[in-house]
Amino acid sequence: MKKALVAMGLVVLAGLGSSANGQMAVSHDPTATPAAPSAEVATVPPEKPVARVNGTVLTDRDLLREMFTIFPYARQHNGGFPKAMEEDIRKGALQMIVFEELVYQAAKRRGMTVTAAKLDHAVVEFRKQFKSPDDYKGFMTWECQGSEQVLRQKVRRSLLIDQLLAIEVKDKSSVSLAEAKAYYEKNAATFRLPESFSFQTISILPPEKATVEQLKDARKRAEDALKQAKATKNYEEFGLLAEKISEDDYRVMMGEHKSVDRDKLPPQVVTAALALQPGQVSDLIQVDQALTIVRLIAHNPAGMQKFEDVKDSLSKQLQKLKTEQLRSGLDKKLRATAKVEVL
Repeated sequence: MKKALVAMGLVVLAGLGSSANGQMAVSHDPTATPAAPSAEVATVPPEKPVARVNGTVLTDRDLLREMFTIFPYARQHNGGFPKAMEEDIRKGALQMIVFEELVYQAAKRRGMTVTAAKLDHAVVEFRKQFKSPDDYKGFMTWECQGSEQVLRQKVRRSLLIDQLLAIEVKDKSSVSLAEAKAYYEKNAATFRLPESFSFQTISILPPEKATVEQLKDARKRAEDALKQAKATKNYEEFGLLAEKISEDDYRVMMGEHKSVDRDKLPPQVVTAALALQPGQVSDLIQVDQALTIVRLIAHNPAGMQKFEDVKDSLSKQLQKLKTEQLRSGLDKKLRATAKVEVL
């Protein structure tokens, strides 16, 4: 029998649309988290309080859920978190579960509700995430005392958090095209592109502290590689040759160096690249002891990124920043009138 989970951990409620900071924090894959005893023999240990928010107690199990949300890779290590990061993960998780509880309490004070139909749909979608009836049964034993009513209360809580965050954060964080354009014009320097080159390489690397004979051998291999490189007719042929004979790290990417700023390249490579047309192959270039062949893909002059080319990514960046600011402001506002105790 498969094991049930220790906590709802990283199972995000399917279909609830929960934002990262207002979710119920249950797992994407209920069976992927560290295992609890099976549903038939599980003895659920008591939860330990970690914080109190206006009298409502939050427990170590709530904290663990959020820690897994912040660092899901812990699932691959049987629930272990990197020692160097664990304290920061714990602090971030504690801050988040307190924030969620404050949002939930604010939603209740406003009289917000969830329709029966929406709640029913969310519960059905949540159940679909479990791989087997045993997994679901184990989850219910571990997290909901075997009670469907408790599950519905947890789902309802998540939906109410979502509703309030939609009003206070999501709906206010949209960025208009005019706002993005104004930011683009005000921060023009951010969108200037330096002169750059994209190219492929084949490199022959003699050993460190190479002997005279080893240097001669490397030169011979490089000259042979140059003949083969000059015979290639396109990106694919040069790339396949690079995969076969090149000794630099770029061989696994068909020798390709994506756009590299001119000032980050060795002068010898810049000189050679400036003498090439796209598709042409250089002679041997020596950089320290490395013997390199360059095939130019493109020479990109310095210039400005057009607003049309960056508007989508810029709008997303600005919206993300605005979302973080709104969420932080909401957290500060809710805490100002709340009694929060870390236990």
